[in-house]
Amino acid sequence: MSNTVAIKLTVNGVERQADVEPRMLLVHFLRERLGLTGTHVGCDTSQCGACAVLVDGAAVKSCTLLAAQADGAEVTTIEHLAREGPLDPVQQAFSDVHALQCGFCTPGMVMATHDLLAHSPRPTDAQIRHGLEGNFCRCTGYHNIVRAVRLAAERMAEHQGRETTAAGG
Repeated sequence: MSNTVAIKLTVNGVERQADVEPRMLLVHFLRERLGLTGTHVGCDTSQCGACAVLVDGAAVKSCTLLAAQADGAEVTTIEHLAREGPLDPVQQAFSDVHALQCGFCTPGMVMATHDLLAHSPRPTDAQIRHGLEGNFCRCTGYHNIVRAVRLAAERMAEHQGRETTAAGG
């Protein structure tokens, strides 16, 4: 009997195939096998959210998901957001309003924000706080994190409005 499981998934737009131990967590697969160390391991118990990635568009704590469970999925990590170009709107907003202090939680916060804004493009502060529940900032920079999410939402809405206008809509 084999001690590995063959998986095939798309990570940051690149198809990946690997044989993994059945109990290997997705976060460890991303960090150790693919070298994507932007996904942090904070608590290893799904409490802090530092390991959040998008799996098929939804924010998931990758320390709670086995790599084998991600078989067939599309995974997006923080490294994919600003490839060889400017920061994406959420990252830029976090930078602009100083929503990162030590930065350890930032990748998870940014990925959770992408999921939140995909479902709620104009969230209230209460919706932002609720949407980021489960992502802890050890520096307690929550005030600026909420400001960053609000700013990112505004910029994304403006950008989408310009695209709609340019398309004649």
